Amino acid sequence: MTADVVRAEGAPGPTLVLDRDRLPPGTLASRSDLATVRAWLERSGRGRIRKLGLYGTSADPAYDLDYRFVQCLPGGFDFRTGCGHSLLACVVACGLPGPVRVRAVTTGDAVVCEPEPGGTYTVRLERPGPLHALLPTGRPLDLLCGLRVTLVRFGNPYVLVSAADLGLRSTRELFTADDSVLTRLRDVRAAAAAVLGHRPDGAVPKVAALAADRTGALAVRAVTVPAWHPSLALTGALCVTAAAAIPGTLPELLTRTDERAPGAFSRQPMRLMTPGGAVVTSAATAGSWLRDVSVHGKRARVVERGVPLPWRIHVTA
Repeated sequence: MTADVVRAEGAPGPTLVLDRDRLPPGTLASRSDLATVRAWLERSGRGRIRKLGLYGTSADPAYDLDYRFVQCLPGGFDFRTGCGHSLLACVVACGLPGPVRVRAVTTGDAVVCEPEPGGTYTVRLERPGPLHALLPTGRPLDLLCGLRVTLVRFGNPYVLVSAADLGLRSTRELFTADDSVLTRLRDVRAAAAAVLGHRPDGAVPKVAALAADRTGALAVRAVTVPAWHPSLALTGALCVTAAAAIPGTLPELLTRTDERAPGAFSRQPMRLMTPGGAVVTSAATAGSWLRDVSVHGKRARVVERGVPLPWRIHVTA
């Protein structure tokens, strides 16, 4: 059995991608199997890989692929989170042409990866429904650790914090903030986990700080496992963009305009500035309803193809 190593641009590291259709039934269904793979990654010099993506032909005829994600944590694994970069890595590894419809089994999301000219993709998460349903507390603003926050769930749950409330007065200060700010954001994330019913040491909710950039974009700096994210998670870009369409949230307050169309669905573009560069997104909204959110210009490449898996998987499968 073999796997591929695929790196999506903007991700903190590569993903180990496995084709479920080529694996014996039940492979990697246990923590012991996953621990074996993780130990093998360390021994083989691939310890930087902290994400596992499994894909296969979907059992639902409305989709091309089913996708499952596992996040490696310092003390184990998290099966409740999603990863858009790893989903794109699976699509690139499988090589299907044209728009690829993916059912994200871990999160229940419907995602379309549509090729663009030049080898990039638009990744679109489709979840039609009222915008207010994305707020798990029902409020656009909450108070955690003495800070205003927006709790939003779209792809992954996120807790969003204003950089100004952290004492950061510019995009530059946000992008060069030290570990003291990182510690405060981790504390906010742990408090949000308690509110949302997640483990305090798990991978979700994610946390990010926001600032209005002088270029008109929204500056975002996020935290990953276990440090600052070098850019922004794909699910983070989706989540921030969805939240910006909801009146009264921190992203909306920082980017407020009068350009939203109240009638038919219209696609509102958005530009997010991250430490790794700009991310272009868009949301299709009509009044208080959301149809989908897209991230544009995403790219992934296969770093290693056909890497043999550790022998023990054959025994435990």
